[in-house]
Amino acid sequence: MDTKELLKKVRKIEIKTRRLSDHIFGGEYHSTFKGRGMTFSEVRQYHFGDDVRNIDWNVTARTNQPHVKVFEEERELTMMIMADVSGSELFGTQNQFKNEIITEIAATLAFSATQNNDKIGLILFSDDIELFIPPKKGRSHVLRIIRELIEFQTKSKQTNIAQALKFLRNVMKKKAIVFIMSDFIADDYKQTLKIAAGKHDITGIRVFDKHEEAIPNLGMVQMEDEESGELMLVNTNSKTVRKNYAKFYSQKVDYFKDSFAKSGAGSVACRTDESYVKKLLGYFKTRG
Repeated sequence: MDTKELLKKVRKIEIKTRRLSDHIFGGEYHSTFKGRGMTFSEVRQYHFGDDVRNIDWNVTARTNQPHVKVFEEERELTMMIMADVSGSELFGTQNQFKNEIITEIAATLAFSATQNNDKIGLILFSDDIELFIPPKKGRSHVLRIIRELIEFQTKSKQTNIAQALKFLRNVMKKKAIVFIMSDFIADDYKQTLKIAAGKHDITGIRVFDKHEEAIPNLGMVQMEDEESGELMLVNTNSKTVRKNYAKFYSQKVDYFKDSFAKSGAGSVACRTDESYVKKLLGYFKTRG
């Protein structure tokens, strides 16, 4: 992808996702993820309907007119986006690949955070940490994150979610809002997730394609494992093959649900041919 094409793609994603964050997600994000408390802002004259508990008696006595203290929500929150860039994300049988949906969701969340003056950071991971961008504020920073999500060339095609969570714990010393985006076709991350969720507000967003859930009957088909690169002939006509695959996939989904539920983290499932907008809004409203 040349620079002109990349910038065009970044701009297209910005227009779509910024519209979503401005008109839909900005307010929901603010309601869902509260700041650290209320901080004093100013003193002003009392207006009908103000809470009498906020009257500043010193200023009131000095001016002979009732004045109240005004408080603002102290936000200064940090969002960390953790995106799986392993080989299995380069799959999709509908309009978009999984990694394209992940990019759009990440951009929407990032612009929602920016709208609320929060910092945003990025971790791209496979079975290792591929890229870490420390949290910062601003539109230009979000655009850099989008560029990386679009054009980053991963070194490995495999996945290790536990390794990514350990890295998160090491680099983020203060509590952060964390969104992990992956298909979660992985194992052995339950305990690491539980430890990380004890410190951070974590949400797992499972992005998947409907044709991953079951193998269609297509006869003898050559398939490639996107993460290992292994080629194999698969007899999709076999009921046993289809049944075993469905069982394998179901176990991965159950492990994801169980891991996030028991760790106290939130979770969302977004299929590539469904609206991630509805799924995220539903999640935010439930949490809010």
